[in-house]
Amino acid sequence: MLTFMQCSCIIINMKKHQTFTYHGYTVDTEGFSYHFSMDDIVFRPKWTCDIPPEMLGDDTLNALVFNLGMVELVSYWKAACPLLVKIACGQLDEWQTAWWKKLYRKGLGEFFYLNNITPDGDFMHIECTGAPLTVSDSRTLSGCLIPVGGGKDSIVTLELLRDGMDDNCCYIVGDIKRAYDSARTAGYPDSRIVGVKRAIDPMLIELNRRGYLNGHTPFSAIVAFSSLIFAYLSGKKYIVLSNESSANEGNVGGADVNHQYSKSTEFERDFREYAARLSPALPEYFSLLRPWNELQITRVFTRFPQYFTVFQSCNAGTKTNTWCCKCAKCVYVYAMLAAFLDDEALQGIFGADLLADPALAELLDALINPDVDKPFECVGTREEVALALRMAAERRGVVGATLDGADLLRYWDNDNFLPQCFAGVFK
Repeated sequence: MLTFMQCSCIIINMKKHQTFTYHGYTVDTEGFSYHFSMDDIVFRPKWTCDIPPEMLGDDTLNALVFNLGMVELVSYWKAACPLLVKIACGQLDEWQTAWWKKLYRKGLGEFFYLNNITPDGDFMHIECTGAPLTVSDSRTLSGCLIPVGGGKDSIVTLELLRDGMDDNCCYIVGDIKRAYDSARTAGYPDSRIVGVKRAIDPMLIELNRRGYLNGHTPFSAIVAFSSLIFAYLSGKKYIVLSNESSANEGNVGGADVNHQYSKSTEFERDFREYAARLSPALPEYFSLLRPWNELQITRVFTRFPQYFTVFQSCNAGTKTNTWCCKCAKCVYVYAMLAAFLDDEALQGIFGADLLADPALAELLDALINPDVDKPFECVGTREEVALALRMAAERRGVVGATLDGADLLRYWDNDNFLPQCFAGVFK
């Protein structure tokens, strides 16, 4: 393992960068953009969305946009991992600084692991030279903003909250067909879909091409901070996520590496505290599905066949809105659904029998075998996948199939932040 101080030496054709600077942000009616730099390299990522003219100059909006910039810069910082981060457009207190360093350490756990980097205790120093930002408490809030990605989990949330949908909106980041199709199938008109576009600066992609470091960033943390902005602008009281208890399981045995860290209960707890410290009057962020595991969510999803030709969660097939039928995510979703659906229904969704393909056997083993790294995808626990496979075998009359572990279907995780007013939706 390399130490963090050595990591920049292994990057091809890269000088040793020392400082990353967050210069500022701009907000107008067409969205907001950021200005970062890494020594002589400049990044300008942008969000395109509709900002009501009367909200321009709003102190709370400015503070929320600033904090989204803090999580956006993670993607650019990781290209060279500079030791010093300068914040020139805002102020962080000691608690907030420690909060952000924890997000870097755990949210980039997969990135550090795959790039053979061991961050030491002082892997990054955050220095703030900007003025403090204020947050007001004056906005009236009601209803829910529901982030929708187009997978089965957010669809289950949409259905569980169907009774109150007249006061709810869907939130979608990017032109993701499966997400829009899911929201519309649930009955949400375009007028109640908050759609935004996020543009990564092409310079980052160019640096990756040159040999600068690349890897997974905590995208769900970006969803968290951005949803806080759009729930506030939309006047919504709750931000309702669809993260389940299964997201807490790591991918690597004996190491603190979790592809889904920013979907975990730990991050949810931390983010709620961060937002509450900004202002207790901000929209409340929580995951509706946290009490359940992935197998339970899959069982509920299969009760809504109208989504079978709509949903999709294969990352490789995002742009074409198709299942690639070759990746760990496809194998995982197929295995989970096979516990509850027959082969005809599965063929209608995937167009192939993924459990019968010998080329996918290694991926399937990685989903259940505790002795190997679990695939770096948003998948359920090894125990859940193993039970799903046993249920699929029993459903197909395989002799000797047992249902050891069936108590997972009666699971309830009490470590959740479900507001009391939402408890009834599970009945």
